[in-house]
Amino acid sequence: MMNVKERLRELVDILNKASEAYYNEDREIMSNLEYDRLYDELVALEAESGIVLGDSPTVHVGYEVRDELPKVVHESPMLSLDKTKDTAALADFVGDHKALLSWKMDGLTVVLTYENGALSRAVTRGNGREGELVTANARAFKNVPLKIPFTGTLTLRGEAIIRYSDFERINAAIEDADSRYKNPRNLCSGSVRQLDAAVTAKRSVYFYAFALVSADGVDFRNSREEQFKWLTAQGFDVVEYRTITGATTAEGVKAFADKIAENDFPSDGLVVLYDDIAYGESLGSTAKFPRNAMAFKWQDELKETTLRAVEWSPSRTGLINPIAVFDPVDLEGTEVKRASLHNVSIVKELQLGIGDTVTVYKANMIIPQIAENLTRSDTLEIPKICPVCGGEAAIRQEEASDVLTLHCLNERCRAKLIRALDLFVSRNALNIEGLSEATLEKFIEAGFINDPADLFSLDRYREAIEGMEGFGEKSYANLMDSIKKASVTTLSRLVYGIGIPNVGEANARLICRAFHDDPEALKAADEETLSAIPSVGPVIARSVTAWMRDEECRHLFDRLLSCVTLEKEEEAAASPISGKTFVITGSVVYYKNRNELKAVIEKMGGKVTGSVTSKTDYLINNDVTSSSSKNKNAIKLGVPIISEDDFRELIQYAD
Repeated sequence: MMNVKERLRELVDILNKASEAYYNEDREIMSNLEYDRLYDELVALEAESGIVLGDSPTVHVGYEVRDELPKVVHESPMLSLDKTKDTAALADFVGDHKALLSWKMDGLTVVLTYENGALSRAVTRGNGREGELVTANARAFKNVPLKIPFTGTLTLRGEAIIRYSDFERINAAIEDADSRYKNPRNLCSGSVRQLDAAVTAKRSVYFYAFALVSADGVDFRNSREEQFKWLTAQGFDVVEYRTITGATTAEGVKAFADKIAENDFPSDGLVVLYDDIAYGESLGSTAKFPRNAMAFKWQDELKETTLRAVEWSPSRTGLINPIAVFDPVDLEGTEVKRASLHNVSIVKELQLGIGDTVTVYKANMIIPQIAENLTRSDTLEIPKICPVCGGEAAIRQEEASDVLTLHCLNERCRAKLIRALDLFVSRNALNIEGLSEATLEKFIEAGFINDPADLFSLDRYREAIEGMEGFGEKSYANLMDSIKKASVTTLSRLVYGIGIPNVGEANARLICRAFHDDPEALKAADEETLSAIPSVGPVIARSVTAWMRDEECRHLFDRLLSCVTLEKEEEAAASPISGKTFVITGSVVYYKNRNELKAVIEKMGGKVTGSVTSKTDYLINNDVTSSSSKNKNAIKLGVPIISEDDFRELIQYAD
């Protein structure tokens, strides 16, 4: 039987893994309900045993920030809030005091600083102690004032969010269902932390202030509400709130709950904050929670229903996702009859079987989830064939995790064909405009395309294409012009576009350059010759030779060569960085983005990779003294860390 410390260790590992997946990888490996259940068990076990492990999520606040953006230490730590799902407990917390009850918005917390009436700095919450500098992106938020009447130093906190209507609009413009964003919070997080502020501007990010940290010389009469009113007068949108006491807490909670169905923004509960600033601050804080505020999470409405089916929905990547179908139930005012099961691990954990009685709920009153399987018959069979192509399907364990997922193993599955074609027509490959995934799927269904080479003979189906919905003479002519233009290309683009495993854009260029853009020499190359190319190595060499020796792949390559005209790529002039390998991290200043810097390096004969290894010659990071993982690894391996200024000097840049 597992002892207390073993159970503590297990709970900490499970919860930390779930948090890492949710916050840093934008994916879910367990439901909110399950996370809360395990978290509460951990809290109770720690209290009972008196043991708190060093990496327990009850001690650590937030999650480690990534190293793509410069780090900034917060002037005052940003702690999490203690939480409850019990309205009575919330009312007891408020007591006889006046308090502010407001939405707990579900986005990304950002700290703004204004000096001399202008926005001077924006930093994400990060891990509570340090965050990422996103000032340029904050200036692109829809409703953040760049200038305010107050000319002293002001620091405030708020939540950056993307509204449901904008989330749906952005997703609707993405034709490939597998590329769409999972929820507004993940989209917002990625949008705020972009390296290119132009991308942030297109995403319609809004900012709602929820706390004033400091404002030089302003008397707020010891009232948080006065702070909110003052921020509103300065031009900020402040999170919606209402004043309550313990006696009116339940009424206030209900008033907010009644609005959820019509809200255009994501929220995951409410926050209550004492209005009396001095009283709240006199309470101090625990290691993790301030004592002047508390979060309220909705009690999930649970309904019993009967599981009728599990549908297995394949994606273009070969991943097959399970979806539960059950008798319709009314939850939070809407009818629900389907819920994602996410992966095979969750299916197995729930021990599902058709006909089982399950309880379902809406996570944060929005996303349908299965909470529990009351029957646990464990009779559901995981498919062994792909529902699209009928090919073999197999369970795999995700790299660096215990999560099990189902995959189609048929390389010629239609879902995978769409993926292959999508790569082939992409901008960095053949760059054929007018071929979205939806259009490619139509052409595949009509029998026009079975492999990338068929794209160059689409003119055989002119009449049929012009008669398709969304097409006509003009769109057909534009497509043919794009294909004709793409037929004059380089060998490296072609090699990248055919999707040889492990061969990315940069490696394709290196390999083709080594063979002087001669496709026949490439086809005849052996592993030893390929491995000798700087930065290629045995893994890539094996991938290339295996692909070229496969009869069907070789036939496809020969067909493609007969369809295109190859141009010699411009040889990189001898430069100080010829043959050098770089890694780029953090934000850039002189270049539009990191891709532009990468293009400069490759044009001058260098190579850019994603991780620091013993083969890396330079790590480019404008924050050369940061404690990021890449900087630490570079120091450990003796790789020089240089700034953009150093790089420009290295390449003998002249303004």
